Amino acid sequence: MGAVDCPQGAAVSAEDFGLKGPRGWAFRGVELHADPGTLVAIEGPSGSGRTCLLLALTGRMRSTQGQAEVAGLRLPGRAAAVRRISALGPVPGVSELDPAFTVAEHLRERALLQRRFDGSPRSLLRSPATRAATARAAIDAALEAAGLDLTGLPKAGRTSVRDLERLEALRLSLALALIGRPRLLAVDDTDLKLPASDRSEAWKLLRTLADRGTTVLAVCSEAPEDTLTVRTGTPTATGTAGEAETLDRTAGDTTADDTTTGKETADASAETGRA
Repeated sequence: MGAVDCPQGAAVSAEDFGLKGPRGWAFRGVELHADPGTLVAIEGPSGSGRTCLLLALTGRMRSTQGQAEVAGLRLPGRAAAVRRISALGPVPGVSELDPAFTVAEHLRERALLQRRFDGSPRSLLRSPATRAATARAAIDAALEAAGLDLTGLPKAGRTSVRDLERLEALRLSLALALIGRPRLLAVDDTDLKLPASDRSEAWKLLRTLADRGTTVLAVCSEAPEDTLTVRTGTPTATGTAGEAETLDRTAGDTTADDTTTGKETADASAETGRA
């Protein structure tokens, strides 16, 4: 994998961090201290608050207990600023791939959105050819970083998302997130439906991204031994160096799946207030 210009990762810390929504505690008592460029695994069973913690640490859900900081930005007060330096990979119900789109359509749409919302006024004065070349370079760099070779797909860039293998879809989601060169990258369900060999490749990819500077938060059912791990669904919230833990949901919310749909996000936001 060639070198790609990567931003400095964001340090992430949390102290007694928690979120209580309409159905009880999503997570509670999280302690976390991760240096820039760290791969952090958020491990736990479905329904243990993993996705809510992921979204709270990236400024997408508003916490209700304790505090957290991302790159020195205090949560929940600076959530908007945290969103600007972070990006979501695959998160069901929040940042899913559209199965009707082709790979190339997804990439073009993300590059256009990136240019529209994050481009400087000066960049708008560039010629269409220059803007197109810049977008193409950003896409190529993101694909390289995510390890997705379009020539290896059945129809190259014209391949529909529905025809991608699970690992290929994960790589595409990561490439889309990386177009914005985030300092913090969040990935949900990292090991979902992946055979052992593909699971190993997924973690290798995330570890490479972290080694190259981007801080990575990855939700999983079982974390590799060499990752900084936050475990959800445990009976206590006392962590040790390299390991933080959270409380499970309360009795009124133990059967809920932690996959956060748009409606569930809205429900939690209505209870706690948006960032």
